Amino acid sequence: MPIDTHLTPTRKLTLAILTLIALIIVGTIGLTTLERMNPLDALYMTVITLSTVGFGEITPLHPTGRLFVIVLIVFGVMGATYGASALGQVILEGELRRIMGRRKMDKRIKHLSGHHIIAGFGRVGRQVADEYVREKIPFVVIENDNSAINSLDTAGHLYIAGPATEDEVLLAAGLDRAKVLVSTLPSEADNVYLALTARHINAKMRIITRADQPDGEKKLRRAGANVVVSPHVLGGTRMAMASLRPNVVDFMQMATLGDAGLGIEEISIPENCRFGGKSLIDSGLKAEFGVTVIGIKKPNQPIQINPNPNAVIENGDILVLVGEGNKLRELASHLN
Repeated sequence: MPIDTHLTPTRKLTLAILTLIALIIVGTIGLTTLERMNPLDALYMTVITLSTVGFGEITPLHPTGRLFVIVLIVFGVMGATYGASALGQVILEGELRRIMGRRKMDKRIKHLSGHHIIAGFGRVGRQVADEYVREKIPFVVIENDNSAINSLDTAGHLYIAGPATEDEVLLAAGLDRAKVLVSTLPSEADNVYLALTARHINAKMRIITRADQPDGEKKLRRAGANVVVSPHVLGGTRMAMASLRPNVVDFMQMATLGDAGLGIEEISIPENCRFGGKSLIDSGLKAEFGVTVIGIKKPNQPIQINPNPNAVIENGDILVLVGEGNKLRELASHLN
């Protein structure tokens, strides 16, 4: 039986199984008709014939029956060969695809620099990944759970399989070249250890980590975390705000999630920027781009919330702005 190269290995295997079933049905009907066997004996005779186990004939066969069995054996051997070839191809190609896919992914990760790393792909880690995808931020996930790894494969995210607390795994994810580490591991002890290790490997990177207990923030900051976030505290605060100030929460959601085209962005003022040396009111940010500056972060100073219109924009400042998403992107493109 020639192998049709136009069929995929999976379809070939399916065809082989269907052929085997058809041979069993034809053999059972043929022996029932030609040799007057009862259906169970005919089925048994067909199966031992196709499997070539050599148990012998149940009852002596007539010449016509023997010719029929010979034809059945020939087609059975051909079908078995075809099925074995298809099964081997499925296994081989699947393994090769997995190996080649892994090598391709490792090569892409090695070329990354200034990327973000997410340690843990649980509920919190998935939300972070979704936001990075939306913002087109290059990132690598570190995960050790098989079900989560399957989800990463399905989503097409770059990932390294292994414990995030091991140096080899962190280096494979490019921690020494990364810009940001977001640790969402469920164990606070693991988060502390990861923060310590990451800070030792990359002293300049920004480390954002998760804390489930109130007293965990101090430990994590001492370990080297720049920002410590408690999902439970944030969730409880937001629920309280939703009950007390629902319109404020709606606005915050629109701004943070980009609903209705509204967004919040932070933009760094580079050298020789045309806005440098100008006050907010003279910069034309509001008139030209329709964005509002709600904060200014100057180097080594606390952020100024709701700055005075006469506040001067200087090189190196970080502006926090609210406005339509397309306007924010247009402004960012003028600065790059």
